[in-house]
Amino acid sequence: MSRDSGMIPAALVRPFTAAGGLLLLVAAMLPWATFLLNDGAYPDKSTLQFFDAPFELTGFRWHMLLFGIAALVVTFAPVPGKARVLRALGWGGLVISVIGAIFIVSEGGGIGAITAADGNTAFGTIVGIIASVLLIIGGTATGITDIPEWSTKIFGLTGFGGRLAAYAVLVVAFAGVLYLVSLTLTAGGIGGAAFPYAGPIFLAFLGFAGGLLGALHGMGLTRLVSRLSEQHRAFSILVLLVCAFALPFTEAGNAYWMRVAATIGVYAVTAIGLNIVVGLAGLLDLGYVAFLGIGAFVAANLSGAAASGLGWNLPFPVAALIAACVAGIFGAIVGSPTLRVRGDYLAIVTLAFGEIFYRSALNDVGGLTNGSNSIPGIPPVELFGTPFNKAVEFFGVALPAGVLYYFMIVLVVAGIMAVFANLKNSRIGRAWIAIREDEDAARAMGIRTGKAKILAFLVGATVAGLAGAIFAHNLGTASAESFRFLESVTLLAAVILGGMGTIPGAVLGASLLFVLPEKLREFDDYRLLVFGLALVFIMRFRPQGLVPDRHRRAELAGETAEGKSIETEEEQAVLEQEREQVGPSTPKEDRS
Repeated sequence: MSRDSGMIPAALVRPFTAAGGLLLLVAAMLPWATFLLNDGAYPDKSTLQFFDAPFELTGFRWHMLLFGIAALVVTFAPVPGKARVLRALGWGGLVISVIGAIFIVSEGGGIGAITAADGNTAFGTIVGIIASVLLIIGGTATGITDIPEWSTKIFGLTGFGGRLAAYAVLVVAFAGVLYLVSLTLTAGGIGGAAFPYAGPIFLAFLGFAGGLLGALHGMGLTRLVSRLSEQHRAFSILVLLVCAFALPFTEAGNAYWMRVAATIGVYAVTAIGLNIVVGLAGLLDLGYVAFLGIGAFVAANLSGAAASGLGWNLPFPVAALIAACVAGIFGAIVGSPTLRVRGDYLAIVTLAFGEIFYRSALNDVGGLTNGSNSIPGIPPVELFGTPFNKAVEFFGVALPAGVLYYFMIVLVVAGIMAVFANLKNSRIGRAWIAIREDEDAARAMGIRTGKAKILAFLVGATVAGLAGAIFAHNLGTASAESFRFLESVTLLAAVILGGMGTIPGAVLGASLLFVLPEKLREFDDYRLLVFGLALVFIMRFRPQGLVPDRHRRAELAGETAEGKSIETEEEQAVLEQEREQVGPSTPKEDRS
């Protein structure tokens, strides 16, 4: 069903999209810069002086070529969700072209860098923009249609054969996700003086990834994979674990990205804990990072570090368990004001607690944080005499330093996700959701809201304390500067961005909010501006979060759990009910 109308007649759709696809191919083979930029030649042989092999495409030019081929195939082939696919390809190509144009113009000193200068011409970006606009216009000509529905019976198979077919689809889909994650981490490299174009190349890759995922979503394939994963949940979890463990064997398997991935895992665990407080119970906590710091400092003091105030040397599992329990106790203490205050007043209480912790740690109150000098020299976790910060060999394959920390955090994330899933579907989880929706109504229905809210703070703080213990040992130091108010805001943004109350949403939100700043260091002072604009853009067009639960999707987007419009579904239900009441044998005059 179409919900919108386009800008051109339907008869011009195919000429527009065909022209757009052809121009994308042309843009991929044209030079993009007329002369050398200040920091050297623009990458992927796109500078005119190095344009000696136009058909040996790499990087963003290769992505433009793929988009052009896909647009031509979709234009002339009976592809489900054709309009949505063309529109997604157009937006992806437009992002790549605009980013290339802006960066080349700014670094090259003017519009001549992408048009003509000193007798040289390079119109790759201009042609790419025109091609993308043609695809977007052609994709909107027939309106916004519903996403196609695919049967979960692959090739019509049932029984054991159908299960094997579903397993094969899930393996291919999750392997593709693993490959896309690896490309995302390595796109543009690490950056720095050796490669000054890491930032724009990474942003251009995001345009490609967004266009690709948008096209797959428009065809209904992502929804099919989601439904299959729900039907075969145990197998999906197993495959996801295998894919997570396989990341070090990809291009991202180096010491730098293993350390970054382990840190992302720590913040993902912390975000899941915050999701219990904010996402399920609806309690706004602006000082949550303090519990992460409590876990880190407790573990640091129990690790045998030379600068620790206690000087104890306990095994890591024992130290991590104690750190989690201490953080949980503080969580219950901070949660006790929820018996009297709520809403903005509770946010002020938690904000004050976070600031009190930061100032106390910075001033070494109690002699347990070493003040601004932090607690360095925390020994690494060991397993059978092998330190986790050393390179290891696995089945004859040399793995980088820090990979054991990454493996450990993957197992911890999987365990916390399992606990969260069971909590959400349990009696206490449903009580938290009822409190989030309407606390007075929940109390009227017999829910002991005070104890439930304190329990939410306790569980969330315990999870954060465990993450803090891993964080301190992985980093090798515990510093108060790592637990400032900005970190609490980032964690809260991760929960809201990913989707409040959902497990994959917290993990995805934490991953995005800690990968993007790492990859956007190239832009220095503009990094936070780009980062903030991206958040505003996402929350404007997807306020329910990237992976919302059914309640948030219905409340903020007006969609069912399957992603369909509630209004449209209600209209169809009313029409079907009227047809049933009329019946096929009713005389014509009665039906009128």
